[in-house]
Amino acid sequence: MNRLRTISTRRLTLLIAALVALLAGVGIAQAALGGSDERPPRTSLAVAVQKALSAPPIDGVSARIEFANRLIPAGSMPSGAASPLLAGARGRLWWSRDGRFRLELQSDRGDAQIVGDGERITAYDAATDSAYRIAFPQGKDDDAADQPADPPTLEQVRRGLARLSEKWDVSGALPTNVADRPSYAVRVGPPGDGGLLGAATLAWDAATGAPLRVAVYADDEPEPVLELAATDISYGAIDDSVFSDAIPADAAITDLSPQLDRLPGTGHGGGRVVRGVKAVQERLPFRLAAPETLAGLPRRAVWLVRPHGQPAAVSLYGEGVGGLIVLQTKASEDAGDPLGAGGGDHALQLPQVNIDGATGSELATALGTVVTFERDGVGHVVLGSVGPQAAETAARELR
Repeated sequence: MNRLRTISTRRLTLLIAALVALLAGVGIAQAALGGSDERPPRTSLAVAVQKALSAPPIDGVSARIEFANRLIPAGSMPSGAASPLLAGARGRLWWSRDGRFRLELQSDRGDAQIVGDGERITAYDAATDSAYRIAFPQGKDDDAADQPADPPTLEQVRRGLARLSEKWDVSGALPTNVADRPSYAVRVGPPGDGGLLGAATLAWDAATGAPLRVAVYADDEPEPVLELAATDISYGAIDDSVFSDAIPADAAITDLSPQLDRLPGTGHGGGRVVRGVKAVQERLPFRLAAPETLAGLPRRAVWLVRPHGQPAAVSLYGEGVGGLIVLQTKASEDAGDPLGAGGGDHALQLPQVNIDGATGSELATALGTVVTFERDGVGHVVLGSVGPQAAETAARELR
C-alpha cells in the first residue's frame, strides 16, 4: 500500500480557478430573457457560428451557474472541508461588456471568488484564506484590441472551421436547449493521440450567440469531468461595486504570473525570449536536465522563465494534447514540494512515488497526471495528459 503525503491545495486551487475562469469566459457572455424547451432548427455549423458571432453586444450579464468538478479522485480529496473549486458548487457570475467578470462559488465550506479585469485573474479561496493572481499575456497592439471588428462573413467562418478540422474532430451544430434557451452545441475532440482528453463541448444561445455551457470530457467517459453551465440569466449594466468588492481588502495576494526571460532588444516585450538548451543552461544556477527524448517523446522546445523572480526552465516534449511539460527550479529550504507541500485539513492526500531514490508526490486525475520531486537541489514538476505510469517514466528519465 502506498504511503500518503499531503500537498497544499493553495496552488492547485489556482489551477482549478484558471480552468473555471476559462470556462466562464467562454461559457457565459450574453443571453436573452425568457425561453422554453424549444430547440432551434437544424442548420450547418458555419451558419450557426456566423450568426452567433454577429449577435449584437449587450452591456452586461448576471447569471446563476452550476460548476461540477470530478477531476480530483475521491481518495485524494482533503480530509476536512474542500474548496468549492475542488468539489464543485453553485454560484453566480457577473460579466461586463468591457471584459470584467466575477465568478462566485458558494458552499458551506466557504466561498470562492474569481475576478478578471481583462489584464489579470485573481482567485480567492475562503477555505484556505488565500488569494493568487496571474496576468494574461499582453498582445502586440493593445490599442488595436479596443477597436470593434466587423463580424466574420459566412465564407470566413467556413475557412476557419476547415482549418480547425485539420487538427481536431469537429461535430456539426447539434440543436439542444440550455437554461431554457434554444441552443446549438458543438463537440470538439483530438483526432489521434489526445492523451486522456476525450472532447470538449460548447453550447450557445441560437438567437443571441450567448455561450451557455462548457464541458470537458475524459477519454471514454460519458460524464464530463469539468462543467460550467448557466441555469438562469438576465442582462443589463453591472454596477462597478460587484467587481471591486469581490476580494477581501486585507487579503494577501501572491502573484504567480509566469515571466519569460528575454534577451536585450527593442522588440515587443523587451527582446527575444531565451530559448534552447545551451542558452537556457547558461542562465540557470543548476544543471538542466533536458534529454532529447522523454518517455519516447521528442524534445520540442526549452525556454527560460522567472516564477517568483527566480530563473527556471520549461521543456516541452511531444506535440498536441498528448505531450509532456517539465518545469525545473532551484529548490530552497522554505520552498518544499514544487507544488507547495503542506498539511492540514485542506490538503490533498497524495500517494508518494519513488523516482530513483527521490521521494515524490503524484496527482493522477481523469485528464492527466502531475509528478513532483526534488533531486540534487532541483525541484521538478512533470505534467501531461498521460497516465501515472507514463508520467513516472518521464520523471525517472530526467537525468
